[in-house]
Amino acid sequence: MTNALIIAPQWIGDAVMTEPLLRRLRARGERLTVGALPWVAPVYRAMPQVAEVIEFPFAHGGLQFKARRSIAKRLSGQFDKAYVLPNSLKSALLPFLASIPQRIGYLGEARVGLLTHRLKNPKNKPPMVAFYSALSGESGLEGDRPEMQIDAAQVEATLCELGLSRSAYVVFAPGAEFGPAKRWPARHFSELAAKLDATVVLLGSGKEAALCDEIAAPVNAVQSGKCLNLAGKTSLPQALALIAASRSTVSNDSGLMHVAAALGVPQVAIFGSSSPLHTPPLSDKAHVLWLKADPAYQPPLDCAPCFARECPLGHTRCLNDIGAERVLVALQTN
Repeated sequence: MTNALIIAPQWIGDAVMTEPLLRRLRARGERLTVGALPWVAPVYRAMPQVAEVIEFPFAHGGLQFKARRSIAKRLSGQFDKAYVLPNSLKSALLPFLASIPQRIGYLGEARVGLLTHRLKNPKNKPPMVAFYSALSGESGLEGDRPEMQIDAAQVEATLCELGLSRSAYVVFAPGAEFGPAKRWPARHFSELAAKLDATVVLLGSGKEAALCDEIAAPVNAVQSGKCLNLAGKTSLPQALALIAASRSTVSNDSGLMHVAAALGVPQVAIFGSSSPLHTPPLSDKAHVLWLKADPAYQPPLDCAPCFARECPLGHTRCLNDIGAERVLVALQTN
């Protein structure tokens, strides 16, 4: 059996979209070990084809050469192949230092000598699943969809701890790491929460706790306890379990959007400055709202997708003009 080391991306959404690649590699007999940062590692533990997950103690930014060399020395001789999924120089450094014979990845930034098998970066932005799956060297990438599985006991333990029941709540994931041009307005989330006939569980990082408070406060003032703000209060494994057991989810284009899709949860995904042609939620139960693709929306959004952190024109029409009622209708059709 071929032993393969997967160098994982650093973002949750990207990690989810690598699952079809891992499924392909495992199906042809490769034993997969994933090296991932701690905040991404739980995603790979929800992929049955992964034999082992190694958490890398690296921080954002910086080469951290000594730490990479130390881990590379420990891993030396254990792997036949390495698949380097990120395009950065530092991500290719560890497999090189570990002398892994085959090191596969995209050309990326100044790393020709670090990789033995190099793919050219596509000129246009392809769907990310296809981008990662191409590293397998196989054809027929169309139709690949990420799949994840959460242990049933983990789901039940999480629900019991938080006093929730399966399918009795709707998850809101109102954050988006990239910036406000990807975030549906808080007031719209509040209006939608007030219209729902279920508890609303708000998920996100600690940095998004204030945003979730802004959404929950006006709703709870009228309907006490309607919104449960768990941003920054759950581990990622707990958040995955909560999404898996939810009735449905509403999110921006974010990592948790891709998690919901991979878990097969009914969802509404709201796109603003980014494009569902590049990073769609790949699920039959996903309903995408993107005004750029709505011929009835006038005037047309010629500015979208801009891929900017903040609206360059200052109006953020792509998100402001998607009303709560429209999202509610989309939820009810799932």
